[in-house]
Amino acid sequence: FESELKVMEVLWEQGDLTAGQLSKELAHRTGWNRNTTYTIIKKLVEKGVLERIEPNFTCHPLISRSQVQQEEADSLVNRLFDGSAELLICTYLTEKKLNKEEIIRLKQLIETLN
Repeated sequence: FESELKVMEVLWEQGDLTAGQLSKELAHRTGWNRNTTYTIIKKLVEKGVLERIEPNFTCHPLISRSQVQQEEADSLVNRLFDGSAELLICTYLTEKKLNKEEIIRLKQLIETLN
């Protein structure tokens, strides 16, 4: 999944790219060769999260970064915290020291949810 996420990150940042352009960018960022990138592209197309558009083998993401973040957060909460987002947040906040601005933003977020 980490390798798939690297491909998606480039597309979310730069928009649609041809497979060749994507391969060059990932070679620069990660040192991957062309075959590695194409293999991952193929997996993402098979999973239905990436679309291959012809001509030019253009890669277009079918899911957004926020969708992936939400799915991963849900998975984490379900796997490690028995489905309790409250337990996740409490665990995280007892270990991490938030600065004043972060605390204010969290309070504002909680207020908007009420």
